[in-house]
Amino acid sequence: MAGAVYLETSILSYLAARPSRDLVSAARQQLTHDWWGRRRSQFSVCISELVIAELRAGDAAAAEKRLQLVEGIDVLAITDEVTVLAQYLAREAGLPPKAAADALHIAIAAYHGVDYLLTWNSAHIANAELRPRVETLCRARGVEPPVLCTPDELMGN
Repeated sequence: MAGAVYLETSILSYLAARPSRDLVSAARQQLTHDWWGRRRSQFSVCISELVIAELRAGDAAAAEKRLQLVEGIDVLAITDEVTVLAQYLAREAGLPPKAAADALHIAIAAYHGVDYLLTWNSAHIANAELRPRVETLCRARGVEPPVLCTPDELMGN
C-alpha cells in the first residue's frame, strides 16, 4: 500500500455528479475519475462521520448515489481531541468561521495519522499559502499533518 488517503467530501461529490459543462468542473471530474480508477486501490482509503453527514445533504437521489460510493470504506471518528485540534487549527490559521468543517477534515486526518487528505477544496484545505501554517500548527500539537492535495497531485508516475 502507498499509504492512507482521507477522502474529503468534494472528491465524492465530483465522482457522483452528472458530467459538467463547465470546463474546470469537467476537468476535475475527469481527474477524480482517473484517480479513483487508477490509484484508489493502491491506498488504504477512509472517510469520516463528517463526510457522511455532508454526503447526506441536498437532493435525496444524489445523496444516495454519493453514499453508495463510500460503502465499505473505513469511517474515522470525531473525538473530543479531534474537535479541539480543529478549533485550534481554525483559530491559529486564521480561517473564517465558514471554514470550520474544513479545519475539522484536516484535524480528523491528522489526528488519525492519515498520510494524505484528498480534496478539491483549494480555498481552505489544499491551499499553497495555508499549507505551511497548517503543517506547523499540527506539529505544534504533536500530530503529523496529512499531505493536503488534489487528485492530480496524487496520480503517481
